[in-house]
Amino acid sequence: MTLSLPSTDFGVDIPFVRHLGFVLTVFADGQSEVSFAPQPEHLNSYQVTHGGVVMTLLDVTMAMAARAAPGRTGVVTVEMKTSFMRPSQGALTARGTLKHHTATLAFTEATVYDAHGQACAHATGTFKYIKRLPVGSKTVHGFNSALAQSDA
Repeated sequence: MTLSLPSTDFGVDIPFVRHLGFVLTVFADGQSEVSFAPQPEHLNSYQVTHGGVVMTLLDVTMAMAARAAPGRTGVVTVEMKTSFMRPSQGALTARGTLKHHTATLAFTEATVYDAHGQACAHATGTFKYIKRLPVGSKTVHGFNSALAQSDA
């Protein structure tokens, strides 16, 4: 997969990542880097980036590191361990590394840094490589209200 960096295009459409505004800045040779400028809606009650957003940043960064190995495409998270070291404030940058991979699994790590270069959070993750399948049109079936009324 060839990407022109920096990019908000992660090679596939990930609506949640697009919503958060992540920007991919490094994607090569088992390395990745993703930058993030938190907005007020991304903060917790202490006015620092919410831990769930930080974990998403780590997850995406590790997944991109796993995908940055030659010949690899899709991955899904199997396991992730996160340690929070200090509040994540201001602009954040996550750097990920593919530590090892087999035919089906990728072992990765990533660290989130603040604008001063201080490590805020670190994670290790295991990802399963999957083949990307063609996706057809999706339909959502509404709740059958006639059936529901007859069961009431």
